[in-house]
Amino acid sequence: MRIGVVLPQTEIGADAGAVRAYAQGVEALGYGHVLAYDHVLGADPAVHTGWKRPYNVRTTFHEPFVLFGYLAALTSLELVTGIIILPQRQTVLVAKQAAEVDLLTGGHVRLGVGLGWNEVEYEALGQDFTNRGRRIEEQVALLRRLWTEASLSFEGEFHRVTGAGLNPPPVQQPIPIWFGAQSPRAYRRAGRLADGWFPQMQPGPELDEAIATVGQAAAEAGRDPDAIGMEGRIRWKGDPDAFGQLAEGWRAAGATHLSVNTMDAGLATIDDHLAALETAAGLLEG
Repeated sequence: MRIGVVLPQTEIGADAGAVRAYAQGVEALGYGHVLAYDHVLGADPAVHTGWKRPYNVRTTFHEPFVLFGYLAALTSLELVTGIIILPQRQTVLVAKQAAEVDLLTGGHVRLGVGLGWNEVEYEALGQDFTNRGRRIEEQVALLRRLWTEASLSFEGEFHRVTGAGLNPPPVQQPIPIWFGAQSPRAYRRAGRLADGWFPQMQPGPELDEAIATVGQAAAEAGRDPDAIGMEGRIRWKGDPDAFGQLAEGWRAAGATHLSVNTMDAGLATIDDHLAALETAAGLLEG
């Protein structure tokens, strides 16, 4: 498995020095990639009465593409969106941004995409929340063409491109697209379209069923299920034994990648996050 970390978006704060120290510290510990979540806006609970979602207007989120441009100059880590909420963004602009980061990193980008859940965010970005599942499939097809063709024409249900292309192109042609997935429909979509996927559960019967659904959809689409990557995620809770058992569970399940998440672990500083990641790295090496 390739081992990385989840950027502690909600806890790292707004100081650029802290972001730099975290990324360089992670690389020094031997981790290979950093994964960042995406939320452009947070809803204000004072306006949206009864808001019960995990994030709001007071929650810190760095914008992944701009962040990755910064990190590309500081580290050689693979940079992973986990995930970009693709249907609320303009497809051609995402293609351009991802291509630029891929160029700056020498081809070390994975574009994780998903549908998202925040209708407030969709509204503010001028996109339709109700058709996001259909739209993402068309977006993926267009992204791959934009990354591999110097000039193209495309006309779909939601997009029109007439004789245009990106320049400079990305190093990876195409950039790998991974899907966030947490429903049978999403598992089937990942099997049909994705280079890899991010399960939203831990190893066990539910994961086994999801893996089977992804594999079946891949086979039905004429794809090799074994060629589809899978990235597990372990939340650090300060319990080495439990952490080690989960890591072994992901290995047994066939995960190609694994990320360690130190958010919500009661860690007050970047040094605390890095100390936890140092312990985790030792356990994973063992």
